[in-house]
Amino acid sequence: MNWILLTIAGLFEVGFTFCLGKAREATGSEMYLWYGGFLLSLTLSMVLLIKATQSLPLGTAYAVWTGIGAIGTVLVGIFVFKEPATFWRLFFLTTLIASIVGLKVVSE
Repeated sequence: MNWILLTIAGLFEVGFTFCLGKAREATGSEMYLWYGGFLLSLTLSMVLLIKATQSLPLGTAYAVWTGIGAIGTVLVGIFVFKEPATFWRLFFLTTLIASIVGLKVVSE
């Protein structure tokens, strides 16, 4: 169950970086709505991370949480914000995914 909470926490991390990107592009009251989404996502991400670390090793949980956030943020950048999808970005993204899976496997 705590791995599921950790995964959801990582997805909320992607959510708060997405909200930051959208807030940067927005103006007026729309900008404040995106910042509100940022604060909500940030809070939920932290609460779920804290809950998950009560039974998972702290170092592993933090690395997985950060990795999910990094992978998701790069993918959001590529697909939503039209950032470049170069060979090397995708190569290192793949190695990051393999590292996260490896951490999960050796942590059980």
